[in-house]
Amino acid sequence: MNDDRQKFWSQTFSDHQGGLRRFFRRRVADAWEVDDLVQEVYWRLLHSESRERETIHNLKAYLFTVAANLLSERSLLYQRTAQQVQISELLPELHSANDASPEEQAFRESRRLRLAQAVERLPPRCKAVIVMQYREGMSYSEIAERMGISTHMVKKYVVRSLALCRKALSHYEQ
Repeated sequence: MNDDRQKFWSQTFSDHQGGLRRFFRRRVADAWEVDDLVQEVYWRLLHSESRERETIHNLKAYLFTVAANLLSERSLLYQRTAQQVQISELLPELHSANDASPEEQAFRESRRLRLAQAVERLPPRCKAVIVMQYREGMSYSEIAERMGISTHMVKKYVVRSLALCRKALSHYEQ
């Protein structure tokens, strides 16, 4: 990308970032997700075909149309992944072993229940990514393709999910 185009897109992002943030903030429960959604709008614009970008007559309307479509896709994704997650499907090592002592079995069951509760409380996108990764065994690129996001965003969701689960479990394991 030449310097003039790069300056143009940088200025465009700067000009419309606040409006997009407000748009998402009114529609998204998790404040941390707003930045991800704004980034996703720009990622989609920059990765669209160059001839498609050249035919945009009203850039602001285009950006907000992409944002609205992104929210629709997000809603559909959440509906598809709203199923109950069985934590034993995600982490089979938490199954109680038959040769374990009663205390060890009780500890594992207690930890499994706390982890299941932590996963259920995850934001929908984080939960969807974790389920796809651990239960379905999908790679980051496969998850990104299915969700229509970048692999970088998948990594962010995985890191956030694991951090939230660790934080939830840390209250019990100190």
